[in-house]
Amino acid sequence: MPLEHHPLHREFSEFKTQLHTLLSSDGHFVRLAEEYEELDKRIYEVESGRVAMDEILLLGLKMQRVSLKDELAVFLRNVP
Repeated sequence: MPLEHHPLHREFSEFKTQLHTLLSSDGHFVRLAEEYEELDKRIYEVESGRVAMDEILLLGLKMQRVSLKDELAVFLRNVP
């Protein structure tokens, strides 16, 4: 399987307008989105071999990313 980043604009392509709205108006959403993007970068660096990390720690980062993605999805679904 090819190595990929999981940016929010790709993960939530169906919520393009809502994503733009929240990123420009909701500080809490912006903070969560930044945290998600940082986690995604860290995971990519480990999976690419640039950074060494124990598999259990990597799994923990991936679980955090999924949790943040779920939280962000709630915000996106509730934008009018």
